Amino acid sequence: MTRKLALLGSTLCLVVSAGSACADDMPVRKAGLWEMKMVRTGTSMPEMTMQHCTDETVDKEMSNNVSPMAKQICSRQDIRKTATGYVSDSECSVAGINTTSHAEITGDFNSAYTVKTSSHAQGGAAGAAGRDTTMQLEAKWLGACKPDQKPGDIVMPGGFKMNVRDMDKLKALLPK
Repeated sequence: MTRKLALLGSTLCLVVSAGSACADDMPVRKAGLWEMKMVRTGTSMPEMTMQHCTDETVDKEMSNNVSPMAKQICSRQDIRKTATGYVSDSECSVAGINTTSHAEITGDFNSAYTVKTSSHAQGGAAGAAGRDTTMQLEAKWLGACKPDQKPGDIVMPGGFKMNVRDMDKLKALLPK
């Protein structure tokens, strides 16, 4: 159960950061249904594909909801525009695990975008040795959301569905 909660937490953070890191710094994604495929190396977590129904309001809300949380757990979070997209560098600490991350974000946010992240985590259970991971998120716009979906809905592998507007409920599930 703890592994599932950790997976949920890391996935949610990834979706939010990839979708709208900072509303003032990055463009809002095109409204509709986005398929997001996440591949990690350096960890036992399997490849994961999820779908996210979004609109401009949801992307801005996600940024506004995550920004205060990020300010609490991150001592550094820089996002800057580059010639090919955006670069993000951060230093965060959650549950005794200190993580330094570098992400390169490219794409047009209308049809597709890619987030390539490398990170180094230190600490945690009994001062675990440092772990290096890389992750690539490939997002593509599929079209309009399905009739049974509303903006904010994320469908995870196995059909588990949540809505990012329920962020306060989800925060309670994350490890402290």
